[in-house]
Amino acid sequence: MSESVAVAIVGGGQAGLAVSYLLKARGIEHVVLEKNRIGHAWRMERWDNFCLVTPNWQCDLPGFPYAGSDPDGFMVKDEIVAYLEAYAAAFDPPIREGTAVTRLASADRGFVLETATGELRADHVVVATGGYHRTTLPRLAERFAPDVVQLHSSAYKNAQALPPGDVLVVGSGQSGAQIAEDLHLAGRRVHLCTGSAPRTARFYRGRDVVAWLDRLGYYTLTVDAHPLKEGVRENANHYVTGRDGGHDIDLRAFARDGMQLYGRLTGVEGTQLAFGDDLAANLDRADAVAESIKDTIDAFIAQAGIDAPEEARYQPVWTPGEPVRALDYRAAGIAAVVWCIGYGSDYRWIEVPVFDGRGYPRHRRGVTSEPGLYFIGLPWLYTWGSGRFSGVARDAAYLVDAIEARAGRRIRSEETNALALGS
Repeated sequence: MSESVAVAIVGGGQAGLAVSYLLKARGIEHVVLEKNRIGHAWRMERWDNFCLVTPNWQCDLPGFPYAGSDPDGFMVKDEIVAYLEAYAAAFDPPIREGTAVTRLASADRGFVLETATGELRADHVVVATGGYHRTTLPRLAERFAPDVVQLHSSAYKNAQALPPGDVLVVGSGQSGAQIAEDLHLAGRRVHLCTGSAPRTARFYRGRDVVAWLDRLGYYTLTVDAHPLKEGVRENANHYVTGRDGGHDIDLRAFARDGMQLYGRLTGVEGTQLAFGDDLAANLDRADAVAESIKDTIDAFIAQAGIDAPEEARYQPVWTPGEPVRALDYRAAGIAAVVWCIGYGSDYRWIEVPVFDGRGYPRHRRGVTSEPGLYFIGLPWLYTWGSGRFSGVARDAAYLVDAIEARAGRRIRSEETNALALGS
C-alpha cells in the first residue's frame, strides 16, 4: 500500500527548503524528497574556490535572512552549505535525504511518485530540482586524443587536480571566466575560448553594482515586464566574481598578463583547434554591456540626487591583434580541457504533459496547467531573482498561496459532499 501526503516537494536545495518552511508555518502536511543531501549541488558541483557573485545580504530565505558579520561579502562554497544546513536546522523540515524520485505521473485526484524507497501519492507536487541537470560533454570532445583530460565545469575542483601542462577552457560565461581566473591565479597557462556572455563591473561609484541594480528594481522586474519576455530565460548571466572581496573579471587584463584568448572553438581536426574570428567582438560586446549598466546607474544617481563619488570609466588594457584561427594543442602543451558550456535540463522522469517542444515546463509563476503541479528555483521563473537566494522567498510564497487555495477548495468540496450524503 502506497503512502499518501498532501504535498511532495522534490529537491532539498534552497528552493525546496523555502517552500517547506512556508508550508510548515501554515500547518500544511508535506514531505521533502532529496536525492542526495541538503545543499548537494553547492557541496559537490562547485570548485574549491567557488563563491557567490551576489553579496551576502541578498541571501534572504523565508524566516532566515543572512545574519552574519559580513553582509557585503560573498559566501564561499562551504559557507553556502553551512547556511543551508543552518536553515534546515532552524525549522526541521520533513526531509528524506537519499530519496531519489524516478517517476512522477498523474493519478486519481493527484499524483504518484516512484522513489528509491517506495511509492508515494500526493495531492500537490512542487518540483524544486532547478534546471541544471545534464552535464554531458559535446561531441566535439571526442576529437581530442584519449590522453587529454576533459571534464565539465561541474567536475572541476582546483588547478592541482589537473595534469601538468596548459589548460584549455571552453566558454567565458560565469563559470568559464571564474575557472579561467582560478587557473590563472594558480600559475597555470590558460587558453580561453570566449563566447558572447556579458560582463559587469563589481563596484561602481562607491557601491556594489548589485546594490545599485537592487535599488533600481532590476531583481524584481518580472518576466512579463522584460522587453524580451520569456526569451530572457535564454540570456547568459554577466560574469563577475566575489572572490577575495569581489572584483571585476577583465579578460583583457588576463590576456595582458599572459592568458591566451581566442574566439569560439569551432572545430578539432587531428591536433589542430579551429577558432572563430569573433574574439574582438566578444570582448567589445561584454565591455559595452558593462558600460551600459554604468550609464543606467549614472542616470539614476542624477535623477535621485544621490551623493555618490565620481568614477572614471573603464579603459581597455589590451586589444587583440589579428585573430588566431588555429592552434596545435600538442605543440601548445595543452594537457586538459575544461568545458564551461552550461547545463541541460532533464525532466524525463516527469510523465505529465506540461512541457514545451524544447522540454521546458510551461508555467505561470511556477503554476502549471496541470492542477497541483508546480515548479520553483528556475532562472527567471518570475523575476531575475528567481534563480537566486534573493528571489526564491517571493516565488515560494506565491506557490504556497496557490497550494493553500486549491487545498481549501478541495476541503470545501469534500465537506459539501459529506453534508449532501448525510441529508
